[in-house]
Amino acid sequence: MGKGGDGGKKVAAKKKEILIDGKMYDVTGFRHPGGSVINFMTKGGDATDTYVEFHGHSKSADKYLKNLPTRDASGDELKEMQGERYASLSISYQKLRAELKEKGHFEPSYVHVVYRLAEIFIMHAVGLYLLLNSSSTMGFAAGLAILGVVCGRCGWLMHEAGHYSYTKIPALDRFLQIFLYGVGCGMSAGWWRSQHNRHHAAPQKLQHDVDLETMPLVSFNHAISKKVKNPILKMWLKFQGVLFFPVVCTLVSLGWQFFLHPRYMQRTGKYMEMFSLVIRYVGFFGWVTQGWTWGQAWALYVAYVAIGGSYIFTNFALSHTHLPVVGEDQHVHWVEYAVNHTTNITPHPCTNWWMSYLNYQIEHHLFPSMPQYHMPKVGPIVRKWCKENGLNYDERDYFACAYDTLKNLHDVGNQAGSEATKKTA
Repeated sequence: MGKGGDGGKKVAAKKKEILIDGKMYDVTGFRHPGGSVINFMTKGGDATDTYVEFHGHSKSADKYLKNLPTRDASGDELKEMQGERYASLSISYQKLRAELKEKGHFEPSYVHVVYRLAEIFIMHAVGLYLLLNSSSTMGFAAGLAILGVVCGRCGWLMHEAGHYSYTKIPALDRFLQIFLYGVGCGMSAGWWRSQHNRHHAAPQKLQHDVDLETMPLVSFNHAISKKVKNPILKMWLKFQGVLFFPVVCTLVSLGWQFFLHPRYMQRTGKYMEMFSLVIRYVGFFGWVTQGWTWGQAWALYVAYVAIGGSYIFTNFALSHTHLPVVGEDQHVHWVEYAVNHTTNITPHPCTNWWMSYLNYQIEHHLFPSMPQYHMPKVGPIVRKWCKENGLNYDERDYFACAYDTLKNLHDVGNQAGSEATKKTA
């Protein structure tokens, strides 16, 4: 409720409802802990599948839900919000999910948990040893490269913990995410959760998917770049295909580490995350580069961030950025978002390791709460299911997809640059 400007009359807030399991829940005055992502579900469609994937593990979420005003959805509402195609997809998806759960594909493996953490610590130990003890340039460079890659791999692992699919113990997963992302990458787990869940709710949807809101450094779609008015920025975009690796990736990483994420931590009181940054920077500047000049220390740090940022951001870009977008007012089914607006990279033991199983993006978007190491087993099942339901299972070779991604960056940037040239002519 609030007061309007017309004689102080009270104006009722527009009612917001979401459809979950045949019931309409009034979320008008509800403050969602995950932020504005809940508003995406009030604009049409059935939120049941989304709710199950993101909150199926949470008893507190069920308590929140039960305390909201609710009513049974009418037949006309169900018909309007679901439709025949929508309803059949939901039924088929829920059946598939139940079959995969029965086979144990949503259960964690603690052998895998220990292996992934051990890998992080061993790679750090080897990288630091080579960096600090090598007498040759090649050994020093190898140490730096290993540290850069493991920085990125901390990002992969915190991603799994952030979905609570790593140990499947939410409190432990959240602690591990804070530690891995803070110490390993210099970034905020809380910021990531708030942004990344919005991405999963509506991938490739304008004004909804934060992964599309990448200006001013890069634009993956002309719907974004056409809003740019500054001719200098348009000219920057013209060369973004060439600059993306490693210049843009490095600038994004540094901007997140030293501005965006610390600001978020300060505003939201994320003191444990702040402490993880203290560990990171004291370790790097107080121990690793002890005895170095500040110039030398910062040059090493930027090189380290450039490797880590380029590794993880380039691989993430392969999954969605070259694909068509969904209009701001258009609504598609959870399954269609996950499948039709996501790309898989052809599975191979090397690719699976290099991308930490996130080359199975379709499976990950369908089942974000599933431990990622299950994806190779689930992939063939999902591929068959997509074919049976008339969905496009887009799988591309790693280097072919990298080419498509960089070509899209070039095409979008070239169009923006051409517009800038025309205006200045």
